[in-house]
Amino acid sequence: MQMTNKQRVLDAVTDLHNQEQVVTRETLSDVLDLKQTIIDDNLSSLVNDDLIHRVQRGVYVPTVEHKPARVISKIVLPDGTTVIDIGDNIVLTLTPKESRVLGNLMMCEALQYSNIESGHHAALTTAKMDLELKNMRKALRKLTAGQNESQPALL
Repeated sequence: MQMTNKQRVLDAVTDLHNQEQVVTRETLSDVLDLKQTIIDDNLSSLVNDDLIHRVQRGVYVPTVEHKPARVISKIVLPDGTTVIDIGDNIVLTLTPKESRVLGNLMMCEALQYSNIESGHHAALTTAKMDLELKNMRKALRKLTAGQNESQPALL
């Protein structure tokens, strides 16, 4: 059975949100091979069906959300045993080998976290550079306008 465009848009919204990306119609058009009008119609339908929420103009999040994250702590004992506490109830006591295996299993999430943080840092740096470039262009326009007024035309 073929997946509907509505389901494709919902899946893309959920996937981008889970990767801590801002979900807009533009980001969806980059991810999906659909016309902008089709994306817009499906976003409106998903909002009406209460499957996604519009958190501000043009920004969407899925309705289903995880419970708040619990506090997680890790203690390494002198004999190499690792104790992991999650929230108030869950305690894992791992041998050194179990700890290594668990670390290996969590490698994907660690890389994903690193990529998310790198993306946030790059976006912040780009925004700062855009603002600085805008200010420099404005200053350059003022300087060139001042030169044109004070210097007579050569031709």
